[in-house]
This record gives sequence, structure tokens and C-alpha cells, in this order.
Amino acid sequence: MDARDTAAALEATIERYNAAWNEHDVEAIVGFHAPEMVFQNHTAGDCVEGDAVGPHIAGIFERSPDLHFTGRRLYARDGLVVSEWTATATNAQGQRVEWDGIDVFPFEGGLILRKDVYSSSHNPRILDD
Repeated sequence: MDARDTAAALEATIERYNAAWNEHDVEAIVGFHAPEMVFQNHTAGDCVEGDAVGPHIAGIFERSPDLHFTGRRLYARDGLVVSEWTATATNAQGQRVEWDGIDVFPFEGGLILRKDVYSSSHNPRILDD
């Protein structure tokens, strides 16, 4: 096994990956992905691959410029990470909302092969009115 795919190495990788998401740094995010990476949001029904992933993520940040993630739990084993998180953003009505989710990441050679997202974004909690 590649040393970059050990549970300990992947925990550190995901910390850096999550920081890039909170910085809205699309270039850094894409740098963690394998070339043919698949980004599938099962809740939203989105699935993009390879070169389409970066523009897709940029679109997420354009629609939600204050999107922020807080990690809740992280489960890492060799070659796989599951991350539980809470996201906050402002919705189209101007309300602050939050929702919970999980990401499942298989890795190879220290790079993310897939990001499978499952969340409650379809029914977020309203934080203020």
C-alpha cells in the first residue's frame, strides 16, 4: 500500500482538503483529486467527473459565497475516509441555514478517487429569519 493512503496520512490530507473548501480555493481542492475523479452529490442528483469537477465546485461557491463547513467526526482507514460535517450558508431568501452531511472518499496514491456526498441540504435548519 502507498504510504499516502494510510489512515494517519489520510486524516492529515482531509484536514487540508477541508481547509481548501472553507477557503473556497478551487485550485487547491482540485489538486487533491485524481485526474478522473467523480464528484457525486446523491442528495442534489449531481454527478460530474474529471475536468468538469473544478467548474462544478466553483459554481457551488458562486451560488453560496458564504458556504462554510465544520467537521463533526472523521473516520479514516487505509484507503478510505468518511467525514461527517455541518454546513452553513445563506439561502436565496437571505436566511442563514445549516444542514448536516457526510462525504465518503476512497483514495489511491494519496488522491481522492470519488467524493460521494449525502446530506440534509434539501431540508436545512433555518438559523435566523
